[in-house]
Amino acid sequence: MKTILVDAWNTFVTEKGMDYDLKKLLDTYPNPKIILTNASKQECISFGIVNMPYQVFSLDHNPNKTDKAYYLKMLNYFKLKPNEVVYFENHVEAINSATSVGIKTFPYNKEHNLDGLRIFLNNNLDQTFPHYGI
Repeated sequence: MKTILVDAWNTFVTEKGMDYDLKKLLDTYPNPKIILTNASKQECISFGIVNMPYQVFSLDHNPNKTDKAYYLKMLNYFKLKPNEVVYFENHVEAINSATSVGIKTFPYNKEHNLDGLRIFLNNNLDQTFPHYGI
């Protein structure tokens, strides 16, 4: 079963807090989920990336997600291969870095494209059942 990698800041968490519509969509999938961030522990507190419903992974800016080394280290940490994960992210450079190591990535925009994300997940996860509406 593939793991869903979730961008933290300005995707799952914004200045308004956690995106509960996005969480509701993600919770329709039994797949494991990992929230990815560049933030340090102190920044996670400042940004509200605390008490998350899924595990949070950070390398404390060493390197950032715009560097493909971030994804290689993350995959190694979780003992995952690029074809065992899917990812959605809002930052173009981070998308390019993840894609460069073979991670299937969806460009999630600030308009919260839930329908597009649902289609991406349905097409790229190893599921045998449909996911309808949220």
